[in-house]
Amino acid sequence: MTGHHHHDLTLSDDPAANRRALEQVLASGTGGTLRLPAGTFTLDRGVVLGPGWTLTGAAPGPGPVTTWLTSSSSAGEPIVHVLGSQVTVQDIGFRPPPCAPGEHGGDRGTAITVGNYLYPAETQWIEDIQIRHVQVERHDERAANCVAVMGAVRDITISDVSIVGGCTGVAVHWGAVGDGVDSIVGPSYHPHHLDIRDLRVSDAFEGFYLSSVHDVTVDRVHLSEVEIGFRLLPGDNTDRFHSGGDNPVGARIRVDGAYVAWNGPLYAVRIAGWGRSEIDHSFRVLDYRDVVVRDCTFVPLPLATAGSGEARRPRSPVVVEQASGVILEGIRVDLRAGAVPAGPPP
Repeated sequence: MTGHHHHDLTLSDDPAANRRALEQVLASGTGGTLRLPAGTFTLDRGVVLGPGWTLTGAAPGPGPVTTWLTSSSSAGEPIVHVLGSQVTVQDIGFRPPPCAPGEHGGDRGTAITVGNYLYPAETQWIEDIQIRHVQVERHDERAANCVAVMGAVRDITISDVSIVGGCTGVAVHWGAVGDGVDSIVGPSYHPHHLDIRDLRVSDAFEGFYLSSVHDVTVDRVHLSEVEIGFRLLPGDNTDRFHSGGDNPVGARIRVDGAYVAWNGPLYAVRIAGWGRSEIDHSFRVLDYRDVVVRDCTFVPLPLATAGSGEARRPRSPVVVEQASGVILEGIRVDLRAGAVPAGPPP
């Protein structure tokens, strides 16, 4: 953290005044700790965290959060958008408003977004980010993601995060310079040195996905009542714009100790090496290197929607598509009815 200033904020039932109070402190540019009081507070739009800030709620520690933020905005910006390095968000609950950002709006409508999907020009890396002891609730709303890590982001830890509802609990996606997904010119930016641990997602479309990343560790995730547990993806354009040299995309990825109880019609896990470019519509294959999914338990639940799915794709715990560099170890499928534990397996 770049500064040691502490600010204890007072919030009210006025959404515009709440947002202005946060922005006034954050605009000082000095960095420091901004502590929010206990209670539920609405902002009239999201706020941006620049470098050096810790945004924290009232009650630290392992118990339930006591500070909750929501937004009355319909513009689709994240409640908290992290655009600076050395930032921590902790001990806060989020209730994002309904949002339908569309297929390529994974960084929109979230509780927290770190980075961006598209950049107008070459950008600097955002690094040293901590998201810990955070809760997100968006019941009966599955069109937008909950936490997004996009583009030029590295050295990030997401720990002790609990999510209910939404599209994808934690969406990790590459980014690039360009005006749109069909007009990317590069360079591209691929999140790396990412550590996700003790993640709990329930009643969502998907637990998490990793799209065109490298050097990622996922440990002890508990995904229940989800249509899809998680996906490892190459990205729409694989690594055609990547200039990472000795850090190839799709290298050194570990998923360890995942528990997935899924109720969708297709698969609990999909690992795909092929991608279709939005630019020239060609198909390319990404070579995975040193990628291991181990000690995972998959529990097929009754279908959430009877009769849904594709007749040509049978329901399967794991689907691997052109991803020969991936090792599966210690995979267990539990077919017993009601085999959903209260918490992550030891």
